[in-house]
Amino acid sequence: MPIEAESPEQFGYERIRFNLAESSVADTALRDLAVPLDDLVLMYGDHMGRPGLRAAIAATGSRGDGAGAREDALTAEDVLVTPGAAAALFIISTTLLQAGDHLIVARPNYATNLETPHAIGADISYLDLRHEEGWAVDPDRIAALLTPRTKLVSLTNPHNPTGQVMPTATVRAIVDLVEAHPQARFLMDETYREMTFGGPQPVTATLSERAISVSSLSKADGLPGIRIGWLATRDRPLMERFLSAKEQILITNSVVDEAIAEVAMARRPERLRTILAGIQSALGITRSWIAAQDTFEWVEPAGGVVGFPRFRP
Repeated sequence: MPIEAESPEQFGYERIRFNLAESSVADTALRDLAVPLDDLVLMYGDHMGRPGLRAAIAATGSRGDGAGAREDALTAEDVLVTPGAAAALFIISTTLLQAGDHLIVARPNYATNLETPHAIGADISYLDLRHEEGWAVDPDRIAALLTPRTKLVSLTNPHNPTGQVMPTATVRAIVDLVEAHPQARFLMDETYREMTFGGPQPVTATLSERAISVSSLSKADGLPGIRIGWLATRDRPLMERFLSAKEQILITNSVVDEAIAEVAMARRPERLRTILAGIQSALGITRSWIAAQDTFEWVEPAGGVVGFPRFRP
């Protein structure tokens, strides 16, 4: 459990004077969303997730990038709502991996992407990203690590924690590599996708039935307290397996959380404009600070709210 003891939530936000390690935008108060909840029936919800919420999530994956005909729009049936992205990642790993199965995963990374496969006993090949290479993902290095035993290639975009963004051409090249290996799937953790400074890229699940996208309302939307995340895939038999895993773990999400999330998704475009403006302001402050000192250096992020500076050699 490498992240829990020192997390700000466990340490206590009231004890932190200067928080330089937060991974999301400022948290949102429920009153700011004005969600009508009085008539909500507190029953077991749809096991897949509230249909209107799933439809709103699917709509974010219908844009494509106009660069070709491979983008296929998502539907509500391609989305499984989970308690945060962390649960989605756990469901994916425990469904697809058994002890001895081969996994390729980028490092550094969000801890769940590394630790759950490790706990399962997967045979892990780490794609170690390097500051000297701009933290870039090289498809040729992935090709060299792929084997007939590879079950999963696991990446994040924008990358956590460096904030680097893979070009769409790079993502497509990795999709092609995975599709050439019949047992492999491609997992893309897209939790920071809406915070890509040049505008969101295609949802990876729209590029291939072998791709799985994961995201949430925690990071870009400032709603970590409602614990709403999701996974998306156009592989319907695989989705049935994911649903079975969710049902074994928790049956259904909180209907209160999902009702709040559906309202938040409806208001997301206007809220994101304010949020993105705030991120650009914060980036400018940090950029100026980095430039004015000679102790630290970084590869400037292209998305998200986190950079990954290091001491200068």
